[in-house]
Amino acid sequence: MTDSSFSNARRAEVLTQALPYIKRYTGKVVVVKYGGNAMVNETLKLQVMEDLVLLWLIGVKIVLVHGGGPEISELMDRLGKQPVFVDGLRVTDKETVDIVQMVLAGKVNKTLVNLLESHGGKAIGLSGVDGRLIEARQKDPRLGYVGEVIRIHKKPLTDLMDNGYIPVVSTVGCDRQGNAYNINGDTAAAYIAGALGAERLIMMTDIAGILRNKNDPATLIPELTVEQAKALYREGVISGGMIPKVDCCVTALKEGVKNAVIMDGRVPHSILMELLTDEGAGTWIHE
Repeated sequence: MTDSSFSNARRAEVLTQALPYIKRYTGKVVVVKYGGNAMVNETLKLQVMEDLVLLWLIGVKIVLVHGGGPEISELMDRLGKQPVFVDGLRVTDKETVDIVQMVLAGKVNKTLVNLLESHGGKAIGLSGVDGRLIEARQKDPRLGYVGEVIRIHKKPLTDLMDNGYIPVVSTVGCDRQGNAYNINGDTAAAYIAGALGAERLIMMTDIAGILRNKNDPATLIPELTVEQAKALYREGVISGGMIPKVDCCVTALKEGVKNAVIMDGRVPHSILMELLTDEGAGTWIHE
């Protein structure tokens, strides 16, 4: 057998092994929260878009929710405006919320839409303001125009998916008075996934998942129940920046998502490994 024929046989075997997973997710909603280093690295960004288009082509209903914190900070710096953070959240005055909308709903959103389209997908970008998708209110007066989610009006998303599109959502929300708010991307993704009754919420980060020893990737915890996660909070294993991510996964489960995973977006094709193999990727959280 030649190398090429072996390679073809191996490809066929891989596809056959993926079949049960393809059947499981075809027609189901998967919400992907995308940001961090996977979004900054151009090579990884292209691979993520390829993976999402592949899943879309086999019938998975993909919703891509994205952030853009580094890009926002970069534009603020160019405009001579110093970013200020309180408890990990960006203080957002009127000028900053305008910058947030320009970057998220403009540059970042349209770049991702264009990449999906260039890889053979059909995508439409929208922000939480469109169709009042993400209804919000002020979270804390100290933070200015930072919002917390009141309600997700899912019809714009379901309409797009029913018509064969991948919705690409930037996390800017609004209230009934027309004020725009900067919404934490992880939180928005959790509530969007809950409103859609998603089969899975995928949180792409820049670490391997939940680690028992934060300095040792070999201590990855592959699976957790909500109760086990609570115990790890008490033990201090889940700490720092991982706390809000796990909180968002727990929120998503409470809102009706079947399960959630926190995984390393820096690993090539990690989404496909998570959804279409036994091995998976990252930490799987469920009830």
